[in-house]
Amino acid sequence: MMTEYVLILSAYLFSIGIYGLTTSRNMVRALMCLELILNAVNINLVTFSDLFDSRQLKGDIFSVFVVAIAAAEAAIGPAIVSSIHRNRKSTCINQSNLLNK
Repeated sequence: MMTEYVLILSAYLFSIGIYGLTTSRNMVRALMCLELILNAVNINLVTFSDLFDSRQLKGDIFSVFVVAIAAAEAAIGPAIVSSIHRNRKSTCINQSNLLNK
């Protein structure tokens, strides 16, 4: 019975992340929504790993790699956004076409 609640939480987090990513105009908000999506995927990985084969830790180990990738994104993403803001004076996604100039 606890599995259903965890999967509902994961689906809710994933839905919020997708909605925020598609409707967001701000790069910082888009990065935060991408983190929500990655966390929802991690919850699913750990839940299904425990549900189907609790003796092997494949889902748990894979979720550790996803957390490492998310940490790298959390370190590099704001640096890229601040660099774009410094050059373009805006963090709006629509105005950040760097291939034009």
